[in-house]
Amino acid sequence: MTEIPKAYDPHGTEDRWYSFWESRGHFKPEGRGPRYTITIPPPNVTGSLHIGHALCYSIHDVLMRWRRMQGYDALCVPGTDHAGIATQNVVEKQLRKEGSTRHDLGRERFVERVWEWVHEYGGVILTQLKKLGCSFDWERKRFTLDERYTEAVRECFVRWWEAGLIYRGNRVINWCPHCLTAISDIEVENPDRQSKLYHLRYPFKDGSGSVVVATTRPETMLGDTAVAANPEDERYKPLFGKTIILPLVGREIPLIADDYAKAEFGSGAVKVTPAHDANDFEAGLRNNLPQVIVIDEHGRMNAQAGERYVGLDRFEARERVIADLQAQHLVEKIEDYEIAIPICDRCKTVIEPLLSEQWFVRMKEIAQPAIDAVKEGRVRFVPSRYASVYLDWMENIKDWCISRQLWWGHRISVWVAEDGQYIVARSEQEAIDKAAGKQIRQDEDVLDTWFSSALWPHAVLGWPEQTEDLARYYPTSVLITSREILYLWVARMIMTGLYFKGEIPFPDVYIYATVLNEDGRRMSKSLGTGVDPLDMIERYGADALRFSMLVRTARGQDIKFASVKKDGSQKQVEEARNFANKIWNAARFVLMNLGEDTSAVEARWIESDALSDRWILDRLNATIEQVTVALEEYRLNEAAQTLYHFFWDDFCDWYIELSKSLVASREMSDEVRDARNRIVYVLETSLRLLHPLMPFVTEEIWQRLPHQGESIMLAPWPEADPSRENIQAREGMQTLIALITKLRNIRSEMNIPPQSKLNLDLATTDEAARRLIMENSDHIKRLVRVEEITINEKLPVTDKAARDVISGIEISVPLEGLIDTDKERERITKEIERKDKEARALASRLDNDSFMERAPEEVVEQTRSRHEELIADIEKLNATLSLLGRKGRSITTDGTDSTDGEKPNRTD
Repeated sequence: MTEIPKAYDPHGTEDRWYSFWESRGHFKPEGRGPRYTITIPPPNVTGSLHIGHALCYSIHDVLMRWRRMQGYDALCVPGTDHAGIATQNVVEKQLRKEGSTRHDLGRERFVERVWEWVHEYGGVILTQLKKLGCSFDWERKRFTLDERYTEAVRECFVRWWEAGLIYRGNRVINWCPHCLTAISDIEVENPDRQSKLYHLRYPFKDGSGSVVVATTRPETMLGDTAVAANPEDERYKPLFGKTIILPLVGREIPLIADDYAKAEFGSGAVKVTPAHDANDFEAGLRNNLPQVIVIDEHGRMNAQAGERYVGLDRFEARERVIADLQAQHLVEKIEDYEIAIPICDRCKTVIEPLLSEQWFVRMKEIAQPAIDAVKEGRVRFVPSRYASVYLDWMENIKDWCISRQLWWGHRISVWVAEDGQYIVARSEQEAIDKAAGKQIRQDEDVLDTWFSSALWPHAVLGWPEQTEDLARYYPTSVLITSREILYLWVARMIMTGLYFKGEIPFPDVYIYATVLNEDGRRMSKSLGTGVDPLDMIERYGADALRFSMLVRTARGQDIKFASVKKDGSQKQVEEARNFANKIWNAARFVLMNLGEDTSAVEARWIESDALSDRWILDRLNATIEQVTVALEEYRLNEAAQTLYHFFWDDFCDWYIELSKSLVASREMSDEVRDARNRIVYVLETSLRLLHPLMPFVTEEIWQRLPHQGESIMLAPWPEADPSRENIQAREGMQTLIALITKLRNIRSEMNIPPQSKLNLDLATTDEAARRLIMENSDHIKRLVRVEEITINEKLPVTDKAARDVISGIEISVPLEGLIDTDKERERITKEIERKDKEARALASRLDNDSFMERAPEEVVEQTRSRHEELIADIEKLNATLSLLGRKGRSITTDGTDSTDGEKPNRTD
């Protein structure tokens, strides 16, 4: 007998096995066989593990472990992103606490200070990923600011400059007045907020009237250089070309025709402020309009805003502008208006669209091959609907602002000579050589973080050098990411991969689910609605956390995850922990019944004519096939659900129970040994199937079983065998399970004492069914506590018997002598009355309009569900009462009281 603890304890176990795998080098590829490569989305170096990370990297690890077991040369490259603005903000906060600023330190010393922080605190999340069980090749981990990566970034910049794709120009960008930098769209949040919609009258110069425009940012009107209406709008066709006098400023501006204006919105006319709105900027270019900047980089009105407004904060200016317009009777109306307000995701300052001189990349030429790759099916999106989202953005792509006014990041590879010449070089020495004696200074800006991230798949493998890793592992096999960075990262990686390598960086893009709370909102630690994955790992173990998410991660659907209760529990992770315990307990039963000489047992299937053996082999074979296909199609929830139901329902609830008498026998016969081999075979194969999802508990058990190899993570993935499909066994077992389940239900419904044995009368004219019952009569007797089974073509006539029909087999269980029918009738009658009373109360509540209108939706649903449950219970109890010979009060199947005709249930 093999000793095994009564309960599975993940504490210590998980750290021990992770250290074992890592120390043995099991996370490294072997350099032979078909390759499988993933480069993880690099988390910010400032980050710590949140629930979205936990799901994302669990999916990565499932695929890596699965492919590794399939014999692939599997490589997963981890790393972190330098996260320019986020990391700079962290260190600036530290400096403020010390009473200083980055400007006090100067650029060089500040950058040194950030590096000190990165070396001490950065990359904590990678250590946390180890707690999750991620089998990544840590010796290959990369950082987007390491020396080799920096070479790749400079190479990209220089090549694009030489190709004429990079230029310096003026465009409207997202500007944060607090961080004092341009920021990317991904760094902008857009919460809905209550605002105002101001309808303003702009008078025509000739005094013939005015045009009304609507705006949520009236302070920007000071920079208007036109009013636009749709060229097809009949109201404005006679007015195009007329001159308008801009209120408060006195500037003459034209009324122009442009498709940008929508006839159905407001008056159909829109103000055009090319320097402070991205769409207005494009309209300005189309119509050759002046660009008047009236708000500076600090969010204050500048001199061009006019003497009365200069120096005011933009929101103070808004109030003064409206007051001044009202004084001139130029405000037609002000409406309450809900609008998405763009704010900086770091400091929460409202973003100011601002015309600014920045570095840009021309995107049209780079984008076209990446568009073709998706249209031609060389890059596939899962779910497929994201392909159209991708194409819509790519086909309308704008030039990319790549410069940021920060100190931390990849400094732009441009040096400016004393005569204003731009010198682009891969290093400072190269720039000096190109300057030919001229004095030069490097551009102060750094690159957008997404510029370096765009090179990730090939740069982490060694590009621009032609390294062995790049030759062997590029292109990668799949990108696993969230939908939020489809444009900012996924699209750009496809573009750079095709541009620099001439190959797509990955054939598949799997967009995983977003984890939401029970109300369908994003999880937030700050709002108290988040689930801390590290807390869950500490409480329940990494396997439980992983499985709880994976079993719910359906393609194209978000996950609703329950909040943590006050006692620290979380129901979905707890359910997954219970499954881990079920696996452990099943393994414990098997291991404790292998006998003293475990060398005589091996994980080997030995053919058997027994129905349960033929059935479990069929079910195991089907499970192997279903799980493998599900993983190939990124249906991880289906893989998890299939494994859950096979292991819990088929293996534990039925096969172990049906095999128990042989497996646990003290007699050591060939029959017993073969039964033990078979159950070990099923258990060991199941563990290999479960391993990618639940690596720790499966390794702990597998090491205790008879096995070959050093670790389950290197054991071969099970393969389906068509010859093991057995429809006859499947159908026969379904009948046996249905029969045993029905008999158990009869015992329960009739309240037959557990110690009492039944006599069972069965009737069938089907010879196969008769044979099935006779061959499995010992199982039926043991699992349902049956004394005697008789089979005839017809059932005997019995006054008091529970009857039913299963798969054409008539069932009769005589009740005489098993129960006191009078007492049982009395008990059931009282139970009916109790449930009827509760059902009537709930029905009354559901008929109450006030309750239905005011109660929370979940409370109404719980009330309705409980009412339906009670009515179903009453129907079952009525049926049982009929079998015992009805006396007293009961409720009919439609809920009507048979004694008074009242109806307790809500029928609508």
